[in-house]
Amino acid sequence: MNDKVLVTGAGGFIGSHVAELLVRSGHEVRALVQYNSSGSWGWLDTSEVVDEIDVVTGDIRDPVGVHTAMKGCGSVLHLAALIGIPYSYQSPYSYLETNVGGTLNVVQAARDLEVRHVVHTSTSEVYGTAQFVPITEEHPLRGQSPYSASKIGADQIAFSYHASFGLPLTILRPFNTYGPRQSTRAVIPAVITQISGGSRCLRLGALHPTRDFNFVSDTASAFLSALESSGGIGQEMNVGSDFEVSIGDMVQVVADVMGVSVEVETDEDRLRPEPSEVERLWASNEKARRLLGWEPKYGGSDGFRRGIEATVDWFSDPSNWSGLRSDRYVV
Repeated sequence: MNDKVLVTGAGGFIGSHVAELLVRSGHEVRALVQYNSSGSWGWLDTSEVVDEIDVVTGDIRDPVGVHTAMKGCGSVLHLAALIGIPYSYQSPYSYLETNVGGTLNVVQAARDLEVRHVVHTSTSEVYGTAQFVPITEEHPLRGQSPYSASKIGADQIAFSYHASFGLPLTILRPFNTYGPRQSTRAVIPAVITQISGGSRCLRLGALHPTRDFNFVSDTASAFLSALESSGGIGQEMNVGSDFEVSIGDMVQVVADVMGVSVEVETDEDRLRPEPSEVERLWASNEKARRLLGWEPKYGGSDGFRRGIEATVDWFSDPSNWSGLRSDRYVV
């Protein structure tokens, strides 16, 4: 039986970390990255293990290309998605095409090719504002943005193939992942890069919402645990640190790590429409611990600070993120 693992979205922030971890754990990896005329493989271009990865280009929206990329693979980690909540307000249909349609292409190809295991990527945004905390997998789903609605749809399409056709499927639901390689439009890199650029008056959105930030290596290790375990098949599981912090308090942690004092000015462009803002996120990770044997190494306040330190260290080298914009807000 073929043990090659297909990773969709492998050129992205989380996907590149997952692909690297798989290689270093002894797995044979095929990476599906989005085709572009420049020939870029995203973050895999700078990976130390790229020569050990079978990279193919394509588009998750193309069922023929997805089927071709999956041939010869025994399992699939599906991370390809159109992310970014603000852009979903202005181009919602593209989220349906990529997130719902792309997921349908993945599970249909996996069914046709009799793939042994598919791990599908959800998001904590599907819960909307917490109705109770910590959030368990039984929490109601609520699409408070076109992005989150598209991910709810993608989750349901994926699960329907398990329920209808017996596709061996695990759904992982990462909470707010951060770390090296994240886009500067995300809040933690936005804070770091504004400070490193000399600003002491930061332009940010709302400070009162809380998040459960998960360091990227912990998120990647959850995918490895899901891949190597049958305990999560037919299940959806939160991947979070089980630690809640407000955006405002996060800013102070980053500023403290970077040894500066800062003030914050509200940037209206960074505010979500009020009913769309997710006010509170805090994950229960008990199910993933129990079924997968996974646990975060960067949990709690100490772990969060260590994760921020590692992220600041990566962003301290401008060459690491020279391709990312930090001079203006990019939705």
